[in-house]
Formats: sequence, C-alpha cells, structure tokens
Amino acid sequence: MKKKVTFAFIMAIFTTGIVTFAAISVNLGFSASFLQVWLKSWSISYIVAVPAILIIAPKVEAFVNYLYAGRK
Repeated sequence: MKKKVTFAFIMAIFTTGIVTFAAISVNLGFSASFLQVWLKSWSISYIVAVPAILIIAPKVEAFVNYLYAGRK
C-alpha cells in the first residue's frame, strides 16, 4: 500500500504540473500573473489528483488486465 500511495503522490506532481502549465499558458499566456495563477491551479489540481489516482488507478489497471487477458 505504501508503494501505491507514494506512486500517487509522485505521479500527481508531474501530471498536474504539466497539464496545468499547458492549460494556463494556452488560456492566459505568459502574463505577469502566470506564475501565481499556475501555482494556485497546480496546488488545487494536486489535491484533487492524489485521491483520484488512488481510487481510479486500480480500476484502470483491472480493466487493462481484462482487455489483455489471454493475449500473448
């Protein structure tokens, strides 16, 4: 369980950082408030993403295993 929680925390850092950076830069551009808006968005996204990863990842993994069951 520790491994899954650690994975969720680390994965959320990268995915939320990249996605919020892309979305903010496209929608706001690199204005004077970019860094402040991005960090706020990143922190909110991170708080949402960690539990989502912990809840959704096992279901996605089970679905992928189902899709590839018996295929070799």
